[in-house]
Amino acid sequence: MNRFPTTLVLAVGLVLGLAGSRMHAAEDPAHNELRALRTQVIEAITKGDNEAVMQHVHPQVVVTWQNAEVCRGVQGLRDFFNRMAKDTFRGYKVPPTPDDLTTLHGGDTGVVSGYVVAEYNLLGRKLEFKSRWTATVVKEGGRWLLASYHISLNALDNPILDTAKRSLLWVGLGAGVAGLLIGVLIARRFMG
Repeated sequence: MNRFPTTLVLAVGLVLGLAGSRMHAAEDPAHNELRALRTQVIEAITKGDNEAVMQHVHPQVVVTWQNAEVCRGVQGLRDFFNRMAKDTFRGYKVPPTPDDLTTLHGGDTGVVSGYVVAEYNLLGRKLEFKSRWTATVVKEGGRWLLASYHISLNALDNPILDTAKRSLLWVGLGAGVAGLLIGVLIARRFMG
């Protein structure tokens, strides 16, 4: 009779031990290498060190930005940074954060997606963009490199659209007041 509780405890322990070993199965070492790549790229971007960023991208990198501009190759990315990033990008509120581990395809390619919250100076204002991104990484010469990056924002809910809506409201109010004043002036002229 004492065997039942002991057997039950051993069985539960064995099941939990097996489940735990599956949950703590060895993670592919590539994930630590990819975490290091992410950290190095974010640190370089935060410092404004564009050349350090270029050390971590594939020579044929393709990047699509929120404004639908596409950069091809290291020089195209460098040109974009020199033209746009100096005066526009103000930093990360939340750096690029993956949703999950990179999905590895073979031993040399991976795809990962996530979110980022970045601050920009646009239209003479400081704007905060919440964006989604997807990146492809490839391993060449023993190093992981960023091969593609696509970042987009919600076309129906974003700070630029909010600014445009506020502007339309003020223009509409201004036009309404101007129309009222013109109407009063015309009415006075015909009545007086």
